[in-house]
Amino acid sequence: MGLLTAICLSERSGIVANNMNVLFIAVDDLRPQLGCYGVDWVHSPNIDALAQSGTVFERAYCQQAVCAPSRASVLSGCRPDTTTIFDLQTPLRSVMPDVVSLPQHFKSNGYESLSIGKIYHHRDDDLQGWSRDPFLNQGDWIGRGYLTDEAIEQVDKEQEAQGSTRRGLGPAFECADVPDNAYHDGMDADTAIAELNRLNKESVPFFMALGFHKPHLPLNAPKRYWDLYRDVPLAENPFAPENVTEYSLTSFGELRSDFGMPKEGPVPDELARQLVHGYAACVSYMDAQVGRVLDELDRLGLRENTVVMIWGDHGWKLGEHASWCKHTNFEIDARAPLIVHAPGMTENQKTSALTEFVDMYP
Repeated sequence: MGLLTAICLSERSGIVANNMNVLFIAVDDLRPQLGCYGVDWVHSPNIDALAQSGTVFERAYCQQAVCAPSRASVLSGCRPDTTTIFDLQTPLRSVMPDVVSLPQHFKSNGYESLSIGKIYHHRDDDLQGWSRDPFLNQGDWIGRGYLTDEAIEQVDKEQEAQGSTRRGLGPAFECADVPDNAYHDGMDADTAIAELNRLNKESVPFFMALGFHKPHLPLNAPKRYWDLYRDVPLAENPFAPENVTEYSLTSFGELRSDFGMPKEGPVPDELARQLVHGYAACVSYMDAQVGRVLDELDRLGLRENTVVMIWGDHGWKLGEHASWCKHTNFEIDARAPLIVHAPGMTENQKTSALTEFVDMYP
């Protein structure tokens, strides 16, 4: 039995586990840069409040610091060695057609199983796991979600330069003075709130998987969240570890492909500070959407019968090790937030015991 399972079961005496709803919140590229993880300059009040009502896993690690392999391992309960998914191109069902996925398990046991936002890396993967087609709110155009005229103009220029029908990549960050639901995470929160109301009226037990995109690149968030920050710190170790092998490093091509990023060499401090600022703004924006959904859960009286789990699919570098993004085995890539609230659990707990993401399914 995994540590996560043991903690949840030991704390829930007298509660009928199979009647509990589950709100399963996945966040793309979220490192443990939250107040509840001791980062006091980040504004994350809603996730911090959830942490105070549950358990923070301080040493939780994904199976691989790449989006698709990590999510496939969480949703199948299998390590990448078993799924054979190590890249972004391989859907889970293409290699494990008969695996009973986490949402499929709930669906098979009388739950309504819902997918909102980004859960699997591939939008049409594991359709048999859901009670209805996944809700995909993609913003103004699929994938990126730029809203300012300047950014859209740059996207169009990049597309023209590529000479193809594929959308060109735009800037690495955007600060638009727009409401929360102008970007897709706000739309996803709107959808989750509407679905919670429907499920409550129908008295249906549910497994709701809600996947927020931010703080994934591009670091786009409404202006009000950028305004929360005036001065952000840069990485304390912006250099490669001593005697590191070339196989341990990446050239962070995911960031370099965005407009205005250096194609080689280090990221200048001024630009690095803008990226850190954008990442923090996106974390606060995402946190606000989490808060909106949890507030509705409370308003409907569902919190007392709902397990809430929030997790980042892997960590992310913000200049540490002279690098950015993920894709390595460094601690900062592999360690990610994991917070669990369940009715009957002791509140405001922290554990430093080692936890793997494959512990979530059991």
